[in-house]
Amino acid sequence: MKRWPGISLLNPVHFLALGFGSGLIKKAPGTWGTVAAIPVVGLLSLFPLSVMAVFIVVGTLAGILICRKTADKMGVHDHPAIVWDEIIGYAIAMFALPFSWTYVLAAFVLFRFFDILKPWPIGWVDKRLTGGSGIMMDDVLAGIVSCLLIHAGQHALL
Repeated sequence: MKRWPGISLLNPVHFLALGFGSGLIKKAPGTWGTVAAIPVVGLLSLFPLSVMAVFIVVGTLAGILICRKTADKMGVHDHPAIVWDEIIGYAIAMFALPFSWTYVLAAFVLFRFFDILKPWPIGWVDKRLTGGSGIMMDDVLAGIVSCLLIHAGQHALL
């Protein structure tokens, strides 16, 4: 991490912002950040749904701060290596869904689709918010849209 003086995975703020190091993978860091979210969501699925809800709320609020602090230290707004927003967005995409390969894959594909293409209102939020909120909220919305679509599809099939 010589490119960013002062950035260290030993710093808990940077460790989280960089997705436990997954954001440092040069090719498709957002995708790797989402991959890093899968075991986190798997662990959360072992607990009552309220634990995941608390993780999402606290992770979003803390993410606004940790992403901003890390971006400021890197000198770039929303650097691709900052992937905590992907971790929270994917957790939202998986909210109240069974942790099975079909849902894990559906949430992964939909979340990455919305996070990359940023259709309205995701792109609108991405362009208008700055700082840590700007980093986090487009992924929060991508997660919400993904989750709603999966739940709607699940309901339509039942």
